[in-house]
Amino acid sequence: MKRILLILIIGLNFSVFAQYQGLMNDQSYVGGGAGVTWIDGNPFYTFRVFPEFALGKFGVGLDLKLEVSPEGNLRSENFNTFSDYMSVIRYVRYGHKKDPLYVRVGALDNATLGHGSIMYLYNNSLSYDNRKIGVQADVDFNTFGLETVYSTFGEAGILGVRGFVRPLQYTHFGKIPVIGRIEFGASYVADFNKYADVVSVKYDAAENGFTPDEKNGNMDIWGLDIGLPVFSNKVLSMDLYYDYVNIADYGDGSSVGFILNFNGLGLVDVRTKFERRMNNDQFLPSYFNSMYEIERYSLDNSTGAFISKSQLLKNATNTGNGFYGELLVELLGTFDILGSYQRLDKDPKSGDLHLSTEISPEEMSFIARAGYDKVRIEDESDIFTLDDRSYFFTELGYKPLPYLIVSMVYHWTFTPMRDNSDNVIGYEPQKKIEPRISFVYPIK
Repeated sequence: MKRILLILIIGLNFSVFAQYQGLMNDQSYVGGGAGVTWIDGNPFYTFRVFPEFALGKFGVGLDLKLEVSPEGNLRSENFNTFSDYMSVIRYVRYGHKKDPLYVRVGALDNATLGHGSIMYLYNNSLSYDNRKIGVQADVDFNTFGLETVYSTFGEAGILGVRGFVRPLQYTHFGKIPVIGRIEFGASYVADFNKYADVVSVKYDAAENGFTPDEKNGNMDIWGLDIGLPVFSNKVLSMDLYYDYVNIADYGDGSSVGFILNFNGLGLVDVRTKFERRMNNDQFLPSYFNSMYEIERYSLDNSTGAFISKSQLLKNATNTGNGFYGELLVELLGTFDILGSYQRLDKDPKSGDLHLSTEISPEEMSFIARAGYDKVRIEDESDIFTLDDRSYFFTELGYKPLPYLIVSMVYHWTFTPMRDNSDNVIGYEPQKKIEPRISFVYPIK
């Protein structure tokens, strides 16, 4: 029964967008709400304020959420680290991705470098209980440019840099169709977190628990890419690309694909991406993906059971090549749906799924938004089972007044597990159910 309900919800709705960004679309507004949240069966009264302010290319988003027990106690995970206080500022930004200058500080919802062969749709704050402050900064001087990502200022994290050049742009070859806009890129992404490359654990009597045994240090990945715009006009554009990626001390791989964009003059906009992935042993494409913060390292201190992304990487042998496909459809500026899926030829547990949607027509009395991510999918029946490889969010709401929303939220997310020194040593699934009343009032 649960599987049927989940299929129906995803079929109706389909990553989670920053809660109300899509609703107002670069407009300033004041938002807030209250409700009751059941977290793993325990009730909490919830109060939330989430205003956003936009002035030209500048934007600021705030997000303050308080969860109070029936006894009147603030839930401990709300404000137990310095980053929790800082993350009340959800983001500060200048410009948008693909602008000549783009800077965003705060929560990173879907950070991507280049074509995404190393970092794709990376999210630094999957757990609301362990939100992080990171930064994205891109600059494009037309003939050359730079993309950068840093995942968190509160601890050692992920640093990513991609430089690119278009060497023919201002030569006489630049007037030749296709090759005039050819682009060459080079990337370096490293995770400096102390759990970035742990492949085994051991019992430490002094610590009275399990600790990393084999720890190789940083996770370093570098890549080269080439992009070739085949054609581009106001309605249709198409790019071909080839990427090569090497994971230091592990394996390498490459991918070839295309990106096709169709602009339907505001009625129907379509973006599709399709690639063939060629993988050697000990290689995983798009290593820093949407679930990476959860996959990096997780340890059960009582039993020693653990899982890490580097362990999966080490065991990735004879996985074979594979396909990746993505489709984004936007209808009439009110309905967005994005879906992507990976499957490798020889690895039965290689399925990676990302689905998202938002339906928020300004003139209608309902809203619907949802997001679903799952990694290491084995078969179709495994797709719709919520577990420690899944992230799911959905909200269905009704607007009795233009700026008032009555909704029901279901959130399958994660809460951090901490050691005796309050260090995060992994995450465990957390289920939230929240009837909510919210207001979103635009500022003219």
